[in-house]
Order: sequence, then structure tokens, then C-alpha cells
Amino acid sequence: MRASGVALVALMGLGLSACGFTPLYGEAGVGSSLSRIAVVTQDDRLGYRVREQLEDALGRDPAQAALWRLETTVEQSRRPLGRRIDDTATRYELTVRGSWTLTPVGGGSSLSGVETVTTTYAAADQPYAAITAQQDGEERAAAELARQIRLGLMQALPDHP
Repeated sequence: MRASGVALVALMGLGLSACGFTPLYGEAGVGSSLSRIAVVTQDDRLGYRVREQLEDALGRDPAQAALWRLETTVEQSRRPLGRRIDDTATRYELTVRGSWTLTPVGGGSSLSGVETVTTTYAAADQPYAAITAQQDGEERAAAELARQIRLGLMQALPDHP
């Protein structure tokens, strides 16, 4: 009885290996390349947030030497939405535009792209709450921008020599 159980598990293992199954922590295709991208952003609060989100999204491994250098430039604009009776905004629309260039560290042709993200946040009457709401909007925009850049990199890297 026990021998048949072991044989069954062995057969299931062979079946999984033939179907292209990859373990959760196994390396696959583009994933290993993404962790070897060094991210460079502008030196301001939004640039820092974008760099932090990109390094998390790409799974940056500082123990390994970078094969690629990703330079980003981020621009933001804020537009008031809705009006109260005293002509102050009730919400703001934050649009963040990020241009990126991916260059091989050893030299070669580079890849580039532009991503745009729009998010909204509520306007508060209290100064601390207003600052917190704006920073939360920036954090959400940075996370979405990092996700879009990561998707663009995943599409571009397999075709790149």
C-alpha cells in the first residue's frame, strides 16, 4: 500500500514536470532579468516614491550586479475637480507622466517608453488631512506607474537582444 502511494507521487511529479509547471519561487523567463535592473529617478519626493515602487515591482536584488539601467523622469500635474459653495475644490485629479529609458550596462541599444497614470483624492479642510490626502494620491499614482512600467519592460525585454 505504501509503495503504491510513493509510486503515485512520483508519477504525479513526472506529469507536472512535463506540463511546464514552474515552482512559485523558481526563475522563469523575464523575471530573472527584471531583478537585475538598477533604477534611477529624479531627486524629489515623487521620484523617490516611483523608485521605491519600481524596485519592489521588479524584485530588485542588490546582491547581484545590474545588467540594465532604468532611468525615469516623472512629471505631475494637479487639477481641481468639483466646487464647494466657497469656490474651493472638493477633489483633485493627479496626473503623473513617467518617461523611461532602459539601457544595457555593458552598452548597446536602449529601450524607451512613456506611461501616464491618473488618480483622484479628496480635498480636506484641515491642513494635515489635505497634505496626507495628497501624499496618498501620489503614493497610489507611483504604484500604478511602476506597475505599468514593469508591464512595458516585460513586453520589451524578450524581444531585445
